[in-house]
Amino acid sequence: MPEFSLHIYRSLLESLLKHDYVFVTMEDFLTHDYESDSRVVVMRHDVDRLPHNSVLMARLEHKVGIKATYYFRCVAESYDEPSIREIVSLGHEVGYHYEDMSLCNGDKQAAYRHFCDELQRLRTFYPVRTICMHGAPTSKWDGRDLWQDYDYHQLGIIGEPYFDVDFSRTFYLTDTGRRWDGFKVSVRDKIPHYQDVWIGQGLVYHTTADILRALEAGTLPSHVLFTTHPQRWSDDFWQRQLEFIKQSAKNIIKRMIVK
Repeated sequence: MPEFSLHIYRSLLESLLKHDYVFVTMEDFLTHDYESDSRVVVMRHDVDRLPHNSVLMARLEHKVGIKATYYFRCVAESYDEPSIREIVSLGHEVGYHYEDMSLCNGDKQAAYRHFCDELQRLRTFYPVRTICMHGAPTSKWDGRDLWQDYDYHQLGIIGEPYFDVDFSRTFYLTDTGRRWDGFKVSVRDKIPHYQDVWIGQGLVYHTTADILRALEAGTLPSHVLFTTHPQRWSDDFWQRQLEFIKQSAKNIIKRMIVK
């Protein structure tokens, strides 16, 4: 099966279910204390572009009987009301993929006002309780810096993965860079200390097939947070090729930024 196709994504979901992993939303994960030996997985999806791809992914997840979490940016290439409505109707969680510091050129007061406005807009579709920053690798602003001066808990937000997930107990896998070991070229989507620990333990996977083999071998950790970018996942060959070309060029730029 081609990498980054919905076919191989379905195989990943079915393999996780076969090996007794329970799928929960980010909201559920942050409000429950799961035993260390229980098998729990969160599928987090960052909707950066092509929102219809997220709808196709959400339909597939609904078909196999799982719930996931979708974070929408409030910009034209991500924010699409019909897509948000359908994803909510399928039982998934929706949250805000915020980048207000970048959109407001580092002005924290303006960024906070913008954040509140966009959060309220999303809450007309879903009672948003979790948020997640958009990495924006080419921006000089880190969205998380907004919380140096403000407290998202005062807005009814219970958590943000980069602040509120205990990565000493939760293994993190992201398709950043269009690979599962994309932390090597990631600017912001990384967990530095624990990433080093996981590398030392041999918990490094390049392809989805590598993850499937780890599941069969019983070596995948019990608590896993996956992050995908649905614009990368498609059964359309040409769409996958175009994404591959774009991401390859982007990775070169990201490597330069990291260096």
